[in-house]
Amino acid sequence: MNWPQPDPSTPHLWQGQWLDDAALDVHLHALADELHADLARASPLPALLRAADALSAKLRPGAGHDEALVDSLLATLCADPATDEAQARAMLATLADHLSRSALETKLRRELGSLVPTTPRRIDGAVDTFEAWAPLGLLVHVAPGNVPTVAPLTVIEGLLAGNVNILKASSGVPPFAQHLLSVLIELDAERVLAPFISVVSLPSRDTARLKALFALADGIAAWGGEAAVAAVNELAPAGCRVVDWGHKISFAYCAAECLDDEQVLEALARDVCLIEQQACSSPQCLYAEVDSREALFAFAERFAGVLARVSAQMPRAAGAEPGPQEWADITTACVLAELETAWSDSTRAFTAADRSWRVLAEDNPALRASPLFRTIWIKRLAPERIVDTLRPMRRWLQTAGLACPLPRLATLSTRLLAAGVLRVARVGEQLGGYVGGPHDGVYALQRYSRRVSLELPETTRSISSFDELIDAPPPPLTGVPVMDKAAFVALAPDATRTQLMFRSGGSSGDPKMSTFSWDDYHTQMRAAADGLRAAGLDPASDRCMNLFFAGHLYGGFVSFWSILEALGAYQLPMAGVDDLAEVAHTIVARKVDTLLGMPFYLNRLFSEQAQLLREYGGVNKVFFGGEHMAAALRRRLREEFGVKLIRAASYGSNDAGPLGYQCGHCEDAVYHVLTQSQYLEILDSERDAPVAAGTPGRLVFTSRHRSSVPLQRYEIGDMGRAVPGPCACGRTAPRFELLGRYGDLFRAPAFFNYSRFVRTLSEEGAYAGPVQLELSHDGTRHRIKVRVLEGSAPAAETVRTLLLAHDPDLRHFVEDGEPMTGLDIEHAPLERFAANAVTGKLKSIVDLRSPA
Repeated sequence: MNWPQPDPSTPHLWQGQWLDDAALDVHLHALADELHADLARASPLPALLRAADALSAKLRPGAGHDEALVDSLLATLCADPATDEAQARAMLATLADHLSRSALETKLRRELGSLVPTTPRRIDGAVDTFEAWAPLGLLVHVAPGNVPTVAPLTVIEGLLAGNVNILKASSGVPPFAQHLLSVLIELDAERVLAPFISVVSLPSRDTARLKALFALADGIAAWGGEAAVAAVNELAPAGCRVVDWGHKISFAYCAAECLDDEQVLEALARDVCLIEQQACSSPQCLYAEVDSREALFAFAERFAGVLARVSAQMPRAAGAEPGPQEWADITTACVLAELETAWSDSTRAFTAADRSWRVLAEDNPALRASPLFRTIWIKRLAPERIVDTLRPMRRWLQTAGLACPLPRLATLSTRLLAAGVLRVARVGEQLGGYVGGPHDGVYALQRYSRRVSLELPETTRSISSFDELIDAPPPPLTGVPVMDKAAFVALAPDATRTQLMFRSGGSSGDPKMSTFSWDDYHTQMRAAADGLRAAGLDPASDRCMNLFFAGHLYGGFVSFWSILEALGAYQLPMAGVDDLAEVAHTIVARKVDTLLGMPFYLNRLFSEQAQLLREYGGVNKVFFGGEHMAAALRRRLREEFGVKLIRAASYGSNDAGPLGYQCGHCEDAVYHVLTQSQYLEILDSERDAPVAAGTPGRLVFTSRHRSSVPLQRYEIGDMGRAVPGPCACGRTAPRFELLGRYGDLFRAPAFFNYSRFVRTLSEEGAYAGPVQLELSHDGTRHRIKVRVLEGSAPAAETVRTLLLAHDPDLRHFVEDGEPMTGLDIEHAPLERFAANAVTGKLKSIVDLRSPA
């Protein structure tokens, strides 16, 4: 794509359109009326993350790199004589890092606590109180002209917080911010970003336009010195939040143990030379822990030698020379230092013959600003004097570079922070930083937001987040193929985001793994916790026992530990131990009223410990997972043991995580889609096309938040159908009914469905135990062995009669004419049932036939 250069005749970018001054006046005049509609728009956050990540990919080397765009942006940056190509490329690399999706998501989580910070969430499981972050509204940014990257990045921060943003760019600099933000708008496939982004190129003396603009602002981000911030405050209307990002001063402190460390001194010198001390985090003063004037001057002379060497290795960029005013400041500082040397012997000046650097040593600990451009003050300061010496400059302190041994780190850093320092960094890294770190002691996104609360009546008791009441838009999936298990296994996880690995099938050879980052995991567990609350778990009163199995699987003991923790619920973490007597006695002793576990284990627990649990009668709720719970077992738990509520704890898979949940109006196998983290398509069984409404099809899920592997259009192996109409619970999340696994269908020699065997025995035979089908071939015909639990199931002849009576196809192949299928019934103890060695789940079908 050809990326055009900005046109000087149209310097303003207004919601994606380039304007001249006359057109800008028209839009400014109409802003008050248009603003109401703009502020009412939905947050553009999802579109911003996608567009910014696309822009990041185009700026960085590798896949997606766009050399034409890079050249176009470089040309805009280098139109400023103070910026050479090397500097400009470094700026674009910095922008690429900050605009990546992972960086922006980290910033959101760190500063606002969530990837959906504007969605109200319950803050306490026991009360109906919700909180969220809300945008300020119209946020005007007054950007500096000397750091080109600040202008677009402050707008990105405003967008992350959901604001409508108008950037006031400096009129005397190249229109880099307009150029970059216009590309961002162009990369927005959904076309929703434009109303949130405008850039006006106005001189600060144009107070009429600025005052008209500020009059509508809910917040103003003011970058610059004290005079610039004061001018903004003077024009800002009453009640408008002015977020000032004023100039700061930084320094370094070198402990006595590090004064002779050549590596430390070289690192300090590099920080002095890097970008000519133009950043607020650049050291302007170096404090040395020495005990005499003579030691101070000796250290300063030694450091001057190091600075001379490092400065020669880091030549000044073209256009970065001091201007006439800067040279005047430098000369004045040096002359005064030399005069003080003659008068009081309290100062020494060491300067380069070519005027490329200066070291000014002064035996006065008061912090002094440097004239910059490789000019550093060196002073002595004892640790016990740090607070009282620096505190007068508290308002302006930013970064302290610290060189000290580990045993002294806590003491020295604590004193620096007590004096007012906002950031302590290792020397040589003062100009660095990290994604999501605070700026000038605060989180920018919080300053660009309001914290809002909602105190709601008991009708919201089952709601955890307003996500459950908001229609979630479908993710962009155009052109994405459906992914089966083989394609999922073939995915190459991002090693930098792989922190959790769960086994994903594979009974022989190398096990296949499903990978998650910690962020993926916690996002999904919080969504699953919302679903469990919707199903009826009350963290304020329920006493829960976690009976899921521990091991490799994702949705087991560990996951439900995290889910219950996210809810703040009482939890007894028993796991699926074999000592059922201990489990039952603990339930009674600890007054447990809520059980979470797998149906076959719960059935065994209530069967073997029936007398104790029947007498206790205190288990009120059962939440099951991992497999379907038969209707007969549900009836038995209600009628014999007094269980009042039985629902699925969650519906999910080892690969995709939590996928669905049940509310109080979901019967049997009906679930809501967990739209906080998943998107569901129901596709035809023969082709990758949507089925008609209500028609059964393949369940295909896309994870909305999955950074370790992009799980898009994953065919998980289940069949289902959409449940039409709104749910009586009031949630907007679509509902679907599970209809079994693809694997439930088997051929012997006709096609039969495992689920039909289970349903018949449960509904017609009142059998609540496990059912396992073992398929074999005796050399003449196929045989189906139906394995049921001894002591629980009806007699073999009764089981056989029920199955044949309620399945005409099975009866035809077993009894009509010359039988083609044999049907056997086996009563067996639980240990005879074949189970998955990894998950502990009982296998539905065991096929002993040799593959032909």
